[in-house]
Amino acid sequence: MTQAGTTAPTPDSPDELALAAEFETPRREDWQRLVTGVLTKSGVLPEGFDGAPESLLTSKTYDGIEIQPLYTADSMNTAAASSGYPGLPPYARGARAEGSVDTGWDVRALHGQADPAATNKAILADLENGASSVWLRVGGDALPLESLADALNEVYLDLAPVVLDPGADYEAAATAFLALLAERNIPDSEVTGTIGADPIALRARTGRPHDITPAAALAARLSGKHPKLRTLVVNALPYHEAGGSDSQELGAAIAAGVAYLRALTGAGLSVDAAAEQLEFRFAATADQFLTIAKLRAARRLWARVCEVSGAIAGRGMRQHAVTSPAMFTRRDPWVNLLRSTVACFAAGVGGADAVTVLPFDFAIGLPEAFSRRIARNTQSILIEESKLSGVIDPAGGSWYVENLTDALANAAWREFTEIERAGGIEAVLDSGALAARLAETWEARRKRLATRTDPITGVSEFPDLHEKPVERTPAPSVVDEGGLPRVRYAQDYEVLRDRSDAYLAETGERPKVFLATLGPVAAHTARATFAANLFQAGGIEPVNPGAADDVLAAFRDSGAKVACLCGTDKLYAEHAAETAKRLKEAGAIRVILAGKAESPDVDAYVHAGCDALAALTSILDTLGVK
Repeated sequence: MTQAGTTAPTPDSPDELALAAEFETPRREDWQRLVTGVLTKSGVLPEGFDGAPESLLTSKTYDGIEIQPLYTADSMNTAAASSGYPGLPPYARGARAEGSVDTGWDVRALHGQADPAATNKAILADLENGASSVWLRVGGDALPLESLADALNEVYLDLAPVVLDPGADYEAAATAFLALLAERNIPDSEVTGTIGADPIALRARTGRPHDITPAAALAARLSGKHPKLRTLVVNALPYHEAGGSDSQELGAAIAAGVAYLRALTGAGLSVDAAAEQLEFRFAATADQFLTIAKLRAARRLWARVCEVSGAIAGRGMRQHAVTSPAMFTRRDPWVNLLRSTVACFAAGVGGADAVTVLPFDFAIGLPEAFSRRIARNTQSILIEESKLSGVIDPAGGSWYVENLTDALANAAWREFTEIERAGGIEAVLDSGALAARLAETWEARRKRLATRTDPITGVSEFPDLHEKPVERTPAPSVVDEGGLPRVRYAQDYEVLRDRSDAYLAETGERPKVFLATLGPVAAHTARATFAANLFQAGGIEPVNPGAADDVLAAFRDSGAKVACLCGTDKLYAEHAAETAKRLKEAGAIRVILAGKAESPDVDAYVHAGCDALAALTSILDTLGVK
């Protein structure tokens, strides 16, 4: 035995393990050869193609960033490789050297209903069961400011920070909140939380001017007396919810941060004190890698702004990540649980300081106790059971993530400088220039949603036509609309489902399409399954007779007025024209073919990559579904 009781090395126990030494070192050429074989067998590789096979597997984000199928050490450029260390500039790897290892990130629960008793009950339940801070909407149709004390009854405000969302009433909210803290004998130096003033986001939401000078003056008054209290929020959700891309969300947020820095220093604060007054709010989506890269890129961008501005203390951006309201669906809302879990995972890995998981029924109305509990527990499992916060910057060093962070940071910096050249964030909001760019991105996204290139599980893919609707009390509207729109990715499909529901309520049955199956089950199952999935996305009930002996008789018995041919290309060549003609003679007002094979007497075609929304809308119009 050697010292400390260890065993001395023997010929059978080497000093160092050469893991996988018996395997040859793989080369990129080997991988390309295997990819070529798979693509050739699947028919994806064009005949005579002599380029790199991986070029056929690349995709692009809405910012034009190419996503490669494989990243290696050779993929790293100098900028991507220099992401630094956690807690040090450029802060891509985190604003704190220890990350969230000691405490986990801040689990922040959102509350927005007007009833103070119900709000208080929900807040206490959250704080007793895993939440560590409160995000509270006040003013307008949300919680009245005069009910703030009732809503925060029995809440230990020296332990649980409160982040207010007061809209235009931020000065009154600050007065009410600080009065409550004084009433509870909390020393000014120990007051924590955020007042939540954000006149730029108000401008974006309402389309009306909101001067940032009063907010800066408020911050100047409070900063000296309450050193741990933040006054301003840079909310990037308006740009995300308008359909914008990740770089547009980042660029607008950095531009808003710069505008606040100018106003705060103009109000008499040092640039360090000004930077410390800001908290940034970003959307976390189910695209986990883009979310991770976005949060890392945001810190890098803000560190550069602070460096140029001369700030030192505020370089490490304070981040609040919120699961994206745009990705939430009203139909099959249970799938939102999965989307939120992925988004929360990405926010944690990306290094967010605080994370809000919106309840799965958020898009429907006010959440219930069950949905709040699931939202809390999603974070608790990731922090406590999965130990996600136990690793500092787990994505650091990933060739893919580092490259994506660098590419997104550069794209966002271009967006930011474009805004600055146009006069700043307020100028581009007032001129409509930013709204136009966001609308352009939304239209590009909308086309991909319409063709199901960007699928929405439970809505555009694998919908449940017979799902039981989830009903909730309508949520209050906090901010008047009139500025940037709020969109949800599922909204166009949900309009079609609403039309179907209205038709069902009026007639007692859903609009139907008969699947005219050609040949045996093995011949038509693939396209019949595809067509059924597609039609249900529009609230249209598919009637599948299976391998019917007499398709025309089955069509007449179905009561349907629209038919869809389902079979193989060979069967289409032999029977589609005649079957379509006879279906029309039997009463079909429209005949559709599932596939791309053209045939006489067929009125429309549905296939992978077609404009599903246009096809479904046309069918409902044909059937008279208003």
